[in-house]
Amino acid sequence: MRSIRPPFAARRGRSARRRTSPVLAAVGLTAALALTATGCGSGDNNASGQAGASASQSDDGKIKIPDDIKNKLKEHGIDIDKWKNGAWKNWNKDDWLREANDFVNPIIKGLWDPDRMRGADDPDKNKGVDENDLSGDQGVTDATPAPVAAKAVSAAYHDSVPEAGKVFFDSPEGTMVCSATVVEDPAHPGKSNLVWTAGHCVHAGKKGGWYRNIAFVPSYNNAGRTSAQLQNAARTEVAPYGVWWSDWAQTSDQWIAQGGSTGGQGASYDYAVLHVTPEKGSNGKSLEETVGSALPVNFNAPAVPKVASITATGYPAAAPFDGQKLYQCTDRPGRLSIAKADPTMYRIGCTMTGGSSGGGWVATGSDGKPALVSNTSIGPVSAGWLAGPHLGPVAKGVYDSVSKKFASQ
Repeated sequence: MRSIRPPFAARRGRSARRRTSPVLAAVGLTAALALTATGCGSGDNNASGQAGASASQSDDGKIKIPDDIKNKLKEHGIDIDKWKNGAWKNWNKDDWLREANDFVNPIIKGLWDPDRMRGADDPDKNKGVDENDLSGDQGVTDATPAPVAAKAVSAAYHDSVPEAGKVFFDSPEGTMVCSATVVEDPAHPGKSNLVWTAGHCVHAGKKGGWYRNIAFVPSYNNAGRTSAQLQNAARTEVAPYGVWWSDWAQTSDQWIAQGGSTGGQGASYDYAVLHVTPEKGSNGKSLEETVGSALPVNFNAPAVPKVASITATGYPAAAPFDGQKLYQCTDRPGRLSIAKADPTMYRIGCTMTGGSSGGGWVATGSDGKPALVSNTSIGPVSAGWLAGPHLGPVAKGVYDSVSKKFASQ
């Protein structure tokens, strides 16, 4: 997540908040928690915050893009061959693909090598919004939770949290990374290719557009190696279940319209769903079959006071963490209201920092089984707590839209 947002930086009490933003690394940004995530919401009848179909890559290395997408790119002055050869690095504000149906994400084979993935850092460590600036809208906000120390997940991560992973992407500031979760697809039971993350991990919000080269790596660094041990690691060591490129992304219209790199605007709608495809081409197995699990999403979770416990999972990258290992926090949630007109968010005590943005929040449902109920969106600069959106009709609209898009495939 960044400054916990691309995201994440917020102080406890009335201190600065940051979005859990993507974090900027020598080679990339990783979304950390910073109270600056921007969310775009879309319901079933307004699910327009979606990305256009993306390209795939054939065995001969040629990018294959549908004619309608090629035409749209031409309208924006984008040449596919030049894009593949590095033109994607040109971030002209005037031609940045922004609209819901502008998203394209051609697979560039081998782009996400171990060094590029390992280089994430926190770009938002000096950003933040003072909580005093938000006090007027906190009509339904509980006392700031006590910090809960993030606990390292025991390796191998896949044994206990097979649905967790990292989302990598490129932004104008550099390479970034967020956390994410494999979720079920109602259109393809047992064979899902859907990934849940934060909206600010795929789209820059009101002042930007879609990020580029978005890819998901399940069980990143599954063996829990240190950064030093990963220096010469093979790609299979950091990505044991492969690299999965997003061929479709959708976030809420609210995030696209309101979201930003700092502050709380759009945070109540800061979520996104990706449909992914393997970089090396399909072997007939879905993402869910490959990792062996996918979480259901609960869009009817009880009100905050009735939730006994939530566990947040992510790869924090801002100090004192380095983004290479998986961590979790478990706490009873409280309420955080950013704007009176927006849904109240969940808030828990947690010391995870930037890079953990987008990571799944899991609670036990009425059936006694775990389900995803939120994702990391924002947090204070001091990293004492995290907040995530309550998933309701708008979130379900985003989710259903992506599922239906690929229902016949």
